[in-house]
Amino acid sequence: MTPSQSPLQQPTAVTDPAVQDPASTRDQALVVLRNLVGRADADFHDGQFEAIEALVDAGRRALVVQRTGWGKSAVYFVASLLLRARGAGPTLIVSPLLALMRDQVAAAERAGVRAMAINSANATEWDLVSAALAADEVDVLLVSPERLTNPSFRENQLPTLIRRTGLLVIDEAHCISDWGHDFRPDYRRIADLIAQLPASVPVLATTATANSRVVADIEEQLGTGVFTIRGPLARKSLRLGVLRLSDSRDRLGWLLTHLAELPGSGIIYTLTVSAAEDTARLLAEAGHVVRSYTGRTDPMDRESLEEALKNNQVKALVATSALGMGFDKPDLGFVVHLGAPSSPVAYYQQVGRAGRGSANADVLLLPGSEDKDIWQYFATASMPSQEKAMAVLGALGEAARPMSTPALEARVDLRRTPLELLLKVLAVDGAVRRVSGGWESTGQPWAYDAERYQRIAQARVDEQDSMVEYEQMTGCRMEYLAAALDDSTAAPCGRCDGCAGRWFPTEIGSGAAAAASESLSHAGLPVDPRTLWPTGMDSLGVQVKGKLKPEEQVGPGRALARLTDLGWGNALRARFAAGAPDAPVDPAMAQAVVAVLRDWGQARWAGQGRPVAVVAMPSRSKPQLVGSLAQAMCEIGQLPYLGQLSLEFGGPTGERGGNSAYRLAGVWDRFSVGPDLAAAIASYGGGPVLLIDDLVDSRWTLTVAGRALRQAGVGQVLPLVLAQAG
Repeated sequence: MTPSQSPLQQPTAVTDPAVQDPASTRDQALVVLRNLVGRADADFHDGQFEAIEALVDAGRRALVVQRTGWGKSAVYFVASLLLRARGAGPTLIVSPLLALMRDQVAAAERAGVRAMAINSANATEWDLVSAALAADEVDVLLVSPERLTNPSFRENQLPTLIRRTGLLVIDEAHCISDWGHDFRPDYRRIADLIAQLPASVPVLATTATANSRVVADIEEQLGTGVFTIRGPLARKSLRLGVLRLSDSRDRLGWLLTHLAELPGSGIIYTLTVSAAEDTARLLAEAGHVVRSYTGRTDPMDRESLEEALKNNQVKALVATSALGMGFDKPDLGFVVHLGAPSSPVAYYQQVGRAGRGSANADVLLLPGSEDKDIWQYFATASMPSQEKAMAVLGALGEAARPMSTPALEARVDLRRTPLELLLKVLAVDGAVRRVSGGWESTGQPWAYDAERYQRIAQARVDEQDSMVEYEQMTGCRMEYLAAALDDSTAAPCGRCDGCAGRWFPTEIGSGAAAAASESLSHAGLPVDPRTLWPTGMDSLGVQVKGKLKPEEQVGPGRALARLTDLGWGNALRARFAAGAPDAPVDPAMAQAVVAVLRDWGQARWAGQGRPVAVVAMPSRSKPQLVGSLAQAMCEIGQLPYLGQLSLEFGGPTGERGGNSAYRLAGVWDRFSVGPDLAAAIASYGGGPVLLIDDLVDSRWTLTVAGRALRQAGVGQVLPLVLAQAG
């Protein structure tokens, strides 16, 4: 990576007499602004110059809360060039997403600002960045918040940056706040970074989505004497609406019927990865040019998909919240939500992608009955518990050397993502630190702030209630969203369905409804076999490591659907909901599993051979469900039923959802092949068998049970389950 060499970016650009000669800072700033945008008649929006003046002349700490498209980047680009002209060092921008960094670097280069970035995607290029900084060839350096926690960066590069920084900018500053809808622990480190800066270095925080609680939290972390500019947040270009439909079939049918009528190109948001992938598949099969964009999308593919949408090469990206902050397409024509985000703030942040540079853009919400369940899942998954926090601190306190995250997984029953989140929270609180080789305890006392987390949890519940109120209200929707952001100028927009009446069609084409129904009835997804044991199992009393022996592995399996799927996911979520009674599998669900089995068979059983018999898992919670499913497979597939495995030592321990090491320890040696089952297996000559279960999560239950069957003489074990978690 090398700094751009356009004329405005030569070292003389920031010391040009045209910048230095005018008598007032405003005159200087206006010259720079007009150079940046390439328009001789350009002028500042209300509040832009006031923020620049506070940074450049007064060296203050400022917070700018303005709607998307207002021009927050112009504030820090102009301020950066003015400060550079006065001899200051480069501006350091903390930016949360790679997509946002790409857009910011591109915008800076177009504006004649020499910009570079350092993040996880180009960490090896630090030598180039360092050389450019040393040569004073960088006006703006963008850094991801996660780099601030990297031990090597923190110890070797950050001190030099702090000494040279002329301006610190925190973009998407709502991420600083516990109350923010996109809270990231790494952002809370910024308060430490600010404390290390010389008092003379100005600081700017910017966001488009912050209510009064978030503003107060950001101001507290920025320090004393913060200069805050809050503008009206309502977007005049957006036309809002809500269409409540009965189920996923109707929502998808509506999209199939009317997607082509929506203006330009846009984004279709879903709440889960599987919903995004399923929706994109359905729309593409119907001839619409769409692609999915989720957390599972490869980073290189993300960049090409973003470009495709910006260049109107696709009608829409069907996306999760992975496509959010930082994506900038001024003429984005529409945003449709299949399912509602959990708060008006999060919703407004996403719909704010549309209509930035155009007079009109359409925004439609199609809420789903499953939304609350999904909100609850994500809310609880991100909240650290006192028990888990103390377990992490205990494990690190006892360790003689730093522990890696995989090693900690064998000591603490937390999956990788929530464990890493908890470690970051503890690091921000000063209880642990990331060093070369992993994590270690600082020895600092730490107490679980139950009141704080209870406050956050209650705020999330309140926000969810507000989102439901938004869906059901009859007044102005834009006024409601602006008021949710504590915008004192909130007023009726005159455009939304509450002000001007329903602007969108409601009918669903019969062909579209049938296509949606058929797509939702589509079932079957692979259940990949485990091939590696988790690390550190000896510490949990399980003496395995490395690869599973080939003769003890299960084969590829199949599941009817994920619990998060739009189609069978709804029925399966009801089956596995807390307190749901055990009952035999219903005929429609059994027939769907048969269809999965048939499709699987057409794929030649993935080279494993046709199964010759059926074995059931022993289930303590759903014995009727598992037993009846096994019986149905026997009857329809004309396969003999060999029986079920036996439980040992009371059966598996622990709860679903734990990390890999603990889930394996909880099922290890808990299944056996009894005498009757062993005799039945022997009578069928070791051919492949179907292993029937109700729900697969970590896959260790199937792995351990299948291993027992393989050791008893089964040639291959082919798992067939109703549901896959997640």
